This record gives sequence, structure tokens and C-alpha cells, in this order.
Amino acid sequence: MTMFESYSLDSRTLAGPLEARLSAIREAGFAKVMLDARDVVNHPGGVAGAVAALRASGLRPAGLQSLHDFEGLSGPLHQYKVEVAKGMLQTCAQVGAPRLLVSASTLPQASTDLARLAADLHKLAMLAVPLGLQVAYKALSWGQSVRGFLDAWDVVSDANCSNLGLCLDSFHMFANGDSLDDLIELEPERIFQVQLSDVMGEVPEPTAPSQTTRSLRVFPGQGAHSEQLADLVLRLARLGYSGDYSLDVSNDDYAQLPAQHVAAQARQSASWLNDDVLHRAAPLPHWTRTTTGAR
Repeated sequence: MTMFESYSLDSRTLAGPLEARLSAIREAGFAKVMLDARDVVNHPGGVAGAVAALRASGLRPAGLQSLHDFEGLSGPLHQYKVEVAKGMLQTCAQVGAPRLLVSASTLPQASTDLARLAADLHKLAMLAVPLGLQVAYKALSWGQSVRGFLDAWDVVSDANCSNLGLCLDSFHMFANGDSLDDLIELEPERIFQVQLSDVMGEVPEPTAPSQTTRSLRVFPGQGAHSEQLADLVLRLARLGYSGDYSLDVSNDDYAQLPAQHVAAQARQSASWLNDDVLHRAAPLPHWTRTTTGAR
């Protein structure tokens, strides 16, 4: 079986004990897993038990997610979040993950001053340095002030830390209406992670999480936005991105299915991305020239 070295499947996408999920991911041909922090700390054996399960599976961790609502706070709230961040960074190091994923703040009391946000992320990145970790910052379409990937890039650039970079999430990019033409503004080596998912139907408006985010997200190539996803991946390849793609599909329906069944769907998606999109010289047969033409 072909092993997908540059693709990972999110542990929270599958149901069941962590050991069963890791086994299903490995059997489906993935070499990596994107770990959800709750899956690690909720293991019956604690973090040590989760680490043992990960090592026994043969999978490598692509990262640990996610630290939420960290930046832009003050006073006791800021100190509280700093302690939360320290704990998550320690967990990230314990499981051997190379990076911690950080989602842009959604709190109404968070500052909208990008310089302030950059200063907080600089502090977080410095906390990660002694542990040898990267920090990957992700815009949220319903975020307080960082909703598009260019907003996140401005903050990351201002923070100016070599171990601080971007996490691009296709769901939030499309929900926010980000222009893929703006990808040219990014430095590929500062893109630390790319998360991909598709949607059955229209991408929701950039508001709080909706039913669409819980039950209508599907794997890339299986929803209504395959052409946009393929365009995104091809543009990133032309930009020079050579990092990982994580299939990040939280879906209430998948939570009621056997892990092996869902992992098999993920394998089909990874095959589509790897073979049909990235490795095929000609456009997919149903594409139009405006979708696939060089830009």
C-alpha cells in the first residue's frame, strides 16, 4: 500500500479509542496524524499513555491542535492564557509534535490592534523556542479581527520570529472570501501547515460555527468545492510550499461510523490530491481554463 508521507488525518475526525483511530489511520496508508489535544489528555493512561499509543502505531505527529483565544488579552485573562499555552506547549513536546496550532481569537474583549496581537504571538513563539517547537497561527472566518489569511500574515510578519508561521485552513479561507490571488504575498517557508476540507453545499457565511461546520464538512474531492481546493493546492505548489496537508474534517456523521470506514474515505481524498491534482500534468477533465490556468 502506498504511504502518504505528506498528508495527515485529524485524530478528531474518527470515533473510538485513540488506539483504534491511530490503527485505522495507519491502515489507510497515512504516515502522520494531526493530534487533537483532548485526545491526548483524555487518554485513560494520560499523556504518557497517548504517547505510548502513538509510538506503537508507527505514525508521526504532524502537530497538536489547538490553542484558542490566546492573543489580544490583558490582565488576569492574559496571564491565564499564558499558563494554558505553556501547558499545551509541554504536551506538544511530550508527544513529539513539531508544532502547536493556534487559532485566532474570537473573544469580543480581545484587542483589534494587530501590533498588540503580534507582540503576544512573539511571546508565545519565544515560549516555544526552548522546546524546539513551531507555532502555526490560523485565521478564523468568525475571528474577532484576524479573519483572512492576509490578516494572519500581517501579524506573523510583525511578530518576526522564525518559529512562528501560518496555518492555512481552506474552510475559513473560502468562508471569509479570501482571494487565492493573494497567496503570492506569502513566503512559502513561513507556511507551516495547510488544513483541507470540503463542504456539501455552500460554504457558510463567516459567522459563529454552524450546523455546516458540524455535519456537512467532507473530505477534499468529495464535496461541492473540489475545483477551488485543487486550485488552492496547485497555487501553493507553484508558490513553493512543500509541507504537510492535514485532512481536517470534523463531522457529526463520521463520529457515528467505524474508524476504518472514515479512514478509507480519507485515503480516497489523499489519493485524489496526490495523484489527480498534484501529479497530473493536464487539468482534470471537467475543469475550465479559468480554473486551472497559470497565474
